[in-house]
Amino acid sequence: MTSAAPEGFLPEGVPSLEVRWILPGQLDTAVAAWFGTSVSLMESREDSYLLRPDLGALSVKVRGDRALEVKVFLGSPGILDLPGRARGRLQYWQKWSFPVRSLGQDVKEAAGWQRVRKQRRTIRFSLTGRRIARAGERADDAQCAVELTELRIQHRDWWSLGLEATGPAGLLRTGLEAAAELVFTQAPPRGVVLGMADSMPYADWLRARPAPWGDASF
Repeated sequence: MTSAAPEGFLPEGVPSLEVRWILPGQLDTAVAAWFGTSVSLMESREDSYLLRPDLGALSVKVRGDRALEVKVFLGSPGILDLPGRARGRLQYWQKWSFPVRSLGQDVKEAAGWQRVRKQRRTIRFSLTGRRIARAGERADDAQCAVELTELRIQHRDWWSLGLEATGPAGLLRTGLEAAAELVFTQAPPRGVVLGMADSMPYADWLRARPAPWGDASF
C-alpha cells in the first residue's frame, strides 16, 4: 500500500463530534421509511479496520480502497439525550485521511484486520447562524452528516445510525444537537431502542466480537 501524501507531511486533521448506535439484524423497512428517502448520498463500500494490536485511543481503517483513515479519540463531552427517542455517548475525534494509490488483497485479509461491508444512506445538514437546514455549498459552515448504514460481517447482518458533526470546534455540539432534533422529530419505530448499551464507535463494536483473523468471508 502506498499513500499519495508526501513523506513527512501531516495535515492538520479534521475535528469531529460523533454519536453512533449499532444494532443486530437486518435493517427494518420501517426504520428506512422513518429515516426518509431524501438523502444526500447513497453508497456501497467495504472498509477494513485495524483491531490488533489495540492502539488505544487511535483508530485506523482503510476506507473503501481509496483512503487510509486515522482517528484519535479526544474525550467525551457527555450524553446526547432525547427522551423517548435516543440516548447515546458523544465523542470528540481528530481525523486524518490519506489517499491510497493501491491496496493489495493481502492487507485486507491480514491478521488483525477486519472487513465490514456497508450500504450507507447519508443526509447532510448545515448550521448557519442559528439555523439548521440541508447542507449548502459553503465549506466553512458547521455541518452534520446523519448516516443510516446496513452492515455485513461474519455472515451476520447489523445496522447502524450515526451522526458526525464537523466544522468550527465551538459549533460541533450545537450542530450535532440541532441535526438530531430534526432527525428525531418523530420517535423511531416501535421496538427500536437507541440506548447507551448500543452506542459505540465501529472499532469498539468490532473488538467486542470474536474475529477469525485472516478469514475473508462475510
